[in-house]
Amino acid sequence: MSKKHQKETRLMHMGRNPDDYFGVVNPPICRTSTILYKDLDAYFDPNTKFRYGRVDNPLSTAFEAAISELEGGHNAITSPSGFSAISTALFAFLKAGDHILIVDSCYPPTRFFANQQLQSFGVEVEYYDPCIGAGIKDLIRDNTAVIYLESPGSATFEVQDVPAIVKEAKSQGVITIMDNTYSAGVLFKPLEHGVNISVQSAAKYLGGHSDVNLGVAVADTPAHYKTLKSCAVNLGICASAEDLYLSMRGLRTLEMRLDYAQKNMSPVLEWFKTRTEVQKLYSPMLEGNAGHDIWKRDFTAANGVFGVLFDHKYSIDNIARFVDSLELFPVGSSWGGYESLIQPQDMKSYRDNWTEQGVFIRFQIGNENPNDLIADLEREIKKL
Repeated sequence: MSKKHQKETRLMHMGRNPDDYFGVVNPPICRTSTILYKDLDAYFDPNTKFRYGRVDNPLSTAFEAAISELEGGHNAITSPSGFSAISTALFAFLKAGDHILIVDSCYPPTRFFANQQLQSFGVEVEYYDPCIGAGIKDLIRDNTAVIYLESPGSATFEVQDVPAIVKEAKSQGVITIMDNTYSAGVLFKPLEHGVNISVQSAAKYLGGHSDVNLGVAVADTPAHYKTLKSCAVNLGICASAEDLYLSMRGLRTLEMRLDYAQKNMSPVLEWFKTRTEVQKLYSPMLEGNAGHDIWKRDFTAANGVFGVLFDHKYSIDNIARFVDSLELFPVGSSWGGYESLIQPQDMKSYRDNWTEQGVFIRFQIGNENPNDLIADLEREIKKL
C-alpha cells in the first residue's frame, strides 16, 4: 500500500491482495498444516514461499505484513495469545547470565513470567520506575540485554518517556521491547521512536469483539526479525487461522473504534471526577497522571480504559455490593472489546512499593450509550 495515503485509507487496504484469491476481497481463512511441493526441486529450493503451515501460510503472512505496515516495522511474528508474543520476544533476546530491566507497571503476567521462568533460566530481573526516563542509564549494567517497556502502564497508566529510554539503550547496545497493546499500533508508534520490538495482544482492540486470542510482535530490522522468527519457530509458536482472520477484519474498523472508545470513555471519566467516593483516578488524559505531558507530546489519543482507586474507608465488601449490582458492567479480565467491563486490581501483589490504600478497579468503557453507563453507575454507587 502506498505510503502517500493517510493511515485511515491504508488500514482499509493493508495485508490484502484480491488478485491472489480470484478477486475475493478479504484473504480467506487458511487452515493448513501440510503444504505440498510441486516437485523435488521446489522442496530443496530455499526460495519456496510456504513450507509448513505452522511456520508460515498465506493468512499469517498477510496479517503479519499488515501489522508491520501499521507499526512501521520490517516484519512480524504471530502467536496464539498476546502473552505468548511477549514471552517469545523475551526468549528471543535473552540468555542465561543476562540482565533485564522491566517497567514496574507492566502487565502482571509479564512480571510473573519474569520472576518464575526467566529467573529459573538464569536471567537477572530488575524492575524500574515507569517515570525514570533518561535515568535508566544508571540501571544499565554490562550484562543488560533488554529493557522492557509498557506505556501507558497496566492499570495505573503511567506514560514512559520512550525516546529518552531508547536513547540510553541504544548508546549501550541494549535491545528495547515494548508492549504497545494500549495504542493498538495507532495511538503511538514505538518503532518510530527507536524501539526494536513492538508487541501487542490482538485480543484487545485489534480483534475488538472479545472473541480472539492472538499476539503479534513486530521487529524493526531484518536482523531482529530473523532472531524473533527463529525463536518462534523453535518454540512451536503458531496462531490459529480463525483468530488471524478475525483480527485482519478488525483492522478495517480499528481507527474508528479507537476514536469512539475515547469519545465514549470521556464523559464516564468526567462523572467519576465528581464523586467523593473516589480517592484517585488513573488515565493518561488527566492532568496530574504520571507522564501526562509526555502523553500529550507523543500520543494522538487515549483508548477506553482507566483506573479508579476508591476511598480507603470502603472495604472490599462495600465495593462488592456496588459492583455486583451494576447492570452494564460485568466483571471480566480483559478490555478493548465492544462491551463495558470492570476488573479489580490487587496492586500490592504485583507492584513494587505500592503504598496506596483502597480498592482499585479498572474500567473498560465499551460501545454502550455513555448516558446509560453513567445512569447505571449513579444508581448503584449509592450501595457503597
